[in-house]
Amino acid sequence: MSERTMELSGSEVEGLLRALVAVPSVNPRDGAGPGEAAVAGVVRDWLAARGVAVELHEALPGRPNVVATVPGRSPDALLLESHLDTVEVDGMSVDPYAGEVRDGRLYGRGACDAKGSLAAFMLAAAELAAGPPPPCTVLLAAVVDEEHRYRGVLALLNALAGTRIAGAVVGEPTGLVPATAHKGVLRYTVRTLGRAGHTSRPADAVNAISLMARVLAHLDATAPGVPDHPLLGPATRCVTRIGGGTGPNIVPGSCEVDIDRRTLPGEDPYAVWLADREELAAVLPGRVELDAPFTVDHALDTPAGSAVVRALRAALAARDRDSTVRGMPFCTDASKIARAGVPSVVFGPGSIVDAHSADESVALADVRLAADVVADLARRMDVA
Repeated sequence: MSERTMELSGSEVEGLLRALVAVPSVNPRDGAGPGEAAVAGVVRDWLAARGVAVELHEALPGRPNVVATVPGRSPDALLLESHLDTVEVDGMSVDPYAGEVRDGRLYGRGACDAKGSLAAFMLAAAELAAGPPPPCTVLLAAVVDEEHRYRGVLALLNALAGTRIAGAVVGEPTGLVPATAHKGVLRYTVRTLGRAGHTSRPADAVNAISLMARVLAHLDATAPGVPDHPLLGPATRCVTRIGGGTGPNIVPGSCEVDIDRRTLPGEDPYAVWLADREELAAVLPGRVELDAPFTVDHALDTPAGSAVVRALRAALAARDRDSTVRGMPFCTDASKIARAGVPSVVFGPGSIVDAHSADESVALADVRLAADVVADLARRMDVA
């Protein structure tokens, strides 16, 4: 393994991350909006200027993934994947695109989730391209649509079909610890069926909101009946939206809520939905219905002995950083990559507490350290 280390200046890290944050890339969520194309161009041009082979692959109309390649001694690949899109900027207390730096932290939408990770991966790729070939080929992918329907990573996996990928690092804010597990999510709508009537004669009607109160009480009192995961803790179930009623003088005939159910490794989301449907229907027989899930994402559980996890932990330990594998409560593209047969670990600068927040930010020193660790990981990657 080469002992070469990165010598990044603070201005280089700051300049790259500010350039990424300065370009709006709010996920349009299938509506109107510029999407990620402009920031994809920034990523492509920055990498190409540093001698990294890079292409744009259209994942959705007008919304390209960026795929860059650093050839290695082996054609087997290490995939570095993060996303281009951000959530909305409404309600932010800082300028979402200024990239203001205060006390060593850069502020703006996407600084933490996940342009900080993307910047670290880009810096690492440029460093690897400038030095001796790493043991394996390094693929850097910056994808669209992670914040909505994760079609970017699915398009990436289709594009890479046939490529031998030994492992993947997915860039998300983990506080610079290796996350080998994360929860999945299942979201669905529950509806109570009453009978509408005039509010002057409520006894002649069946109030669907009152029925829903019984369903909510059951949900509050009943946890999902699965054992805790050693890295993730319990499965959870949370009500996120409620709606019902059509007028101030009408007893509501229907009421609905959305449920966010966080699943654990080993749980099949559709089996969970079927079990929840049976459970909630039993609370009020004939008065409850569940719509099919509108969001389904699987959990992640990568063995700690996987080559990519071992290499990441060794790179962290070499810098006296905590290399203990952890679990994360949020979902990432890693679960899709893992389901395609690629051992995957989540890693990046920043905290999930800062992601999507009104004053989103990331420490520039952590971005620089993440770049150093990822470059070292690539040099340590065992593809034998």
